[in-house]
Amino acid sequence: MRRLEAGVEGVWVHRILWLVVAVALVVGAVVPDGSEVAEECPARDPRVTAPYAVTGYWVIPRADSCVTRRMVEAIHAIGGDTLITFGPRFDVGEEPGFEGCRVDGHPCAEVPGKQIRQVYSYVTSEEFGPGLLRCQGIDRRIESEGRIFYRVSLAASCDDSVHDLVLVSTDGDGVGNLMTEAAAYGMVVYPGLPAAPQQEGKPWEPDRAHTAALNAFTARVLADYRARFGASKAFGGVYQSFELAMRDRADKDPIIELYAAQHAVVAAALPGKKIVVSPYIDARRGRGFPPGEVAAGFADIAATRAGLPMAVAVQDGRGTGKVPVYGVHEAGAKVAPRLTPVVGDVTYEQAYYGATRDYVEAAARRVPDGVELWVNVEGFEPTPAAGECGRVEPGPLRGRTSKSRLDQQVMAAGTAPVKIISYGWEPFFTCQAGYDTPSLADDIVSGWQAPIIVGASRKELNGRAGILVEGYNLRGGTLRFAPQEVVVNQEWYERGRLESAWVPYVPSGPWTSITATNEAGHSSTSAYVIRQAGNR
Repeated sequence: MRRLEAGVEGVWVHRILWLVVAVALVVGAVVPDGSEVAEECPARDPRVTAPYAVTGYWVIPRADSCVTRRMVEAIHAIGGDTLITFGPRFDVGEEPGFEGCRVDGHPCAEVPGKQIRQVYSYVTSEEFGPGLLRCQGIDRRIESEGRIFYRVSLAASCDDSVHDLVLVSTDGDGVGNLMTEAAAYGMVVYPGLPAAPQQEGKPWEPDRAHTAALNAFTARVLADYRARFGASKAFGGVYQSFELAMRDRADKDPIIELYAAQHAVVAAALPGKKIVVSPYIDARRGRGFPPGEVAAGFADIAATRAGLPMAVAVQDGRGTGKVPVYGVHEAGAKVAPRLTPVVGDVTYEQAYYGATRDYVEAAARRVPDGVELWVNVEGFEPTPAAGECGRVEPGPLRGRTSKSRLDQQVMAAGTAPVKIISYGWEPFFTCQAGYDTPSLADDIVSGWQAPIIVGASRKELNGRAGILVEGYNLRGGTLRFAPQEVVVNQEWYERGRLESAWVPYVPSGPWTSITATNEAGHSSTSAYVIRQAGNR
């Protein structure tokens, strides 16, 4: 039961994608080079008006090109440069919804003169090109009853008498629309790989009986991507859609074996492209695992990259309630009220092995060559509160979080990650409790200038003792130290991957919290806490 709960978020994400595909009706044209796709769409606004620390988001592909443009523009405006999609499930059997697919009067699952051994289903939001089709007469793009289908044979030879078929249903070219808009805004897209079928009774594990079929279909999809998007700067690589925990794993682990096999297909089809993986962590005592297991799990995942560059975007766990964010002095404090439904009304140290920062720091100690450490800050709450928007259906229920809580998650990620991304744009960043209330994205726009400190340490400068802080929006202004209640002016600032600021101050006491106020007068929404010894 523990492992079932661990993987349930990913399972429902795919169901959300299926729901969106089922109800979307508008099909847009595709022009991968970023030129106009629909004359009626409003002109693009290329400005970045509120650059926030989170620079990538999971999105749902939309068949409507104008809806896609508005979504990409909104993400770009707050500093987003990366879009990620979940890959649809590669399902065993003919799923409901394919009854209307017919070819020459026959159901699409039948091919006259051929024996059909196995049928797979794939419900997506993209239109494929000729790169998907290989066997003349069998592989087909089909328009039937106002819908678009594809039929793809996985046989080694088109002349074989026995074939496995994949039936594909699409609502339009949502992925193509994303590529078009991302190219126009200078952004990068990582479309999801086809997600492996799940084992009956164990949905957290792939069904290895169908791995060969999955890989054959993956190769066809990627060949089509190479043909359609290979020349586009917006095509950054692919996202591995099957979730796993970043922990010490058994030999011959089925998910690691799936990763190795599918990533080898990616390496053959898309040399040089990046693979993004987003493993989860679980700090709950008795159900999760301690930070000490993270390094081994990281190494296992990295070993599947097949020579390609890889980004491991660790899920921070705060949205699901599996991992908390709290200060170094708060282990004995009661858990935040939004975490109580997950772990009970107990203290952090009673409920959890550690905080997000402990797991990220453990991962950062052993980042293998060819791999980047990213952090995926979960942009939602474990359960919805009365009167707030969020995800109601399909489950699990999730609530809308606040911009200040998101700031805390960025703070907890620390200095090591080279990129912060977030699941997921819709509905969590866009929903509104009422027509006249702001969304989380609106709150970011209005509050993006608030400083966020992600690291602090003692540092001498020109022979003077002081404190160096790192983070975002730190330029100018002051640092306030509590409980000493001392405010000190910045005397040095530098901008690199992160901003750095220094003040001449030596804290006293067992712990010190630091709040920044920048030259524009904006202050941190949460304080950063260090121990007397300077440990984070």
